[in-house]
Parts: sequence; C-alpha cells; structure tokens
Amino acid sequence: MLDIECFSYLNRALENEMAPILVVATNRGITRIRGTNYRGPHGMPIDFLDRLLIISTQPYTEEEIRQILYIRCEEEDVEMSGDAKLLLTKIGYETSLRYAIHLITAAALACQKRKGKEVDIEDVRRVYELFMDVKRSTQFMMDYQHQFMFNEIPEVNDGSAMAE
Repeated sequence: MLDIECFSYLNRALENEMAPILVVATNRGITRIRGTNYRGPHGMPIDFLDRLLIISTQPYTEEEIRQILYIRCEEEDVEMSGDAKLLLTKIGYETSLRYAIHLITAAALACQKRKGKEVDIEDVRRVYELFMDVKRSTQFMMDYQHQFMFNEIPEVNDGSAMAE
C-alpha cells in the first residue's frame, strides 16, 4: 500500500541517527512500485530494500496448526473433542488458520445452543457449512454472479463479451 513518496520518507527516517525499527510484511512478487512506472522486488525500490534485513517465512505445517488451535481452544475456554480438533486442524490446513480460529468460537456457540458440554465434530461441521472460507466464497460468487444486482464481470456468450 506504500507508494514512492512513503518509501522516500521511510528511507530518510532510516538514515537518521535515531532510526526507528521498521517491520515490513508483504506477499507481493516483482511488481510495479506504486507512484512510478518501475518494477521492483516486492513492489519496493531497490535502495529501500538494501536497508532491510529480509526474513523468509514458510507456511505452517499441519502439526503447527494443530498446536496453535489447541492453544486457542484453551485460551477461549472451549472444551472440544479430539475428533473435532482433528477436523478443525484439517480445515485450517486446507483453508487458513484464521478461518479455523473463527470456527472455534462459532462451533462453541453451536454447542452452547444445543446445550452441549463439549464441542464435537457435528458442531464443527455445522459451522463449516454455515460460514464460508475465502475459496468457497469466491467460487460461490463466480457461480452465481449473474444473479447479483451489481455484477461487474461481463458474461461470455458465443465467444464474445456482452456490452452493458
């Protein structure tokens, strides 16, 4: 979201005697630097990148996701069966950790509604069906875009795009 003016400001700040510690996170590849017609790694100017210590990150393993979800269940005081935790781990691995964490609270509420003491696999399945992850939501939008009032993607009919 930073443009060339922001990078210039940050460069000047990093040259200062009282330079701040700057943490920048990005998932951009070699792309256009905003505010210019130039391309750079991560969409950043090379002189700015030279001042950074770049740390490589890796996606979480299934075991790491399981551990994070177990800790999150403990922190949220959610009693969950082993099978439900395994299903939640699988969901987190296949979709996203953030989505799986949101399902913990939703599944706990579903369990509370049925007056259960422990979240079981059926609670997790129910909330998984009710609340979509990004991939399923995107697929739904693509499948049913023609039924929405503000459809901006032109439909292809006989090999040509329809004009609005």
